[in-house]
Amino acid sequence: MPRSVNSVASRNRRKKILKQAKGYFGRRKNVYTVAKNAVEKAMLYAYRDRKNNKRNFRSLWIQRINAGAREYGMSYSQFMGKIKANDIELNRKVLADLAMNNPEAFKAIVDKVK
Repeated sequence: MPRSVNSVASRNRRKKILKQAKGYFGRRKNVYTVAKNAVEKAMLYAYRDRKNNKRNFRSLWIQRINAGAREYGMSYSQFMGKIKANDIELNRKVLADLAMNNPEAFKAIVDKVK
């Protein structure tokens, strides 16, 4: 009895990897074994950097809030401590946006917590 090989599934599996490697340079885009390694590495970077992206944005927000608070004579830690003490439930993302784009609203918050 002849050996049965599911070439349809294996071809689709390879095509899927090569499709993900579209835009890569040299053999990384059209040689399956090289493309497979490149795509696996890219997926690892993508997973890792989704976490790093959150970290980077949080540090950016903190810098913006710090700069905004220092204009009114407070450090970031003092400002955030007073925000928590006064039960103001604005997160860092919103506070940073106010500090950048709406300074008068940010000043009102600083006056309220002082």
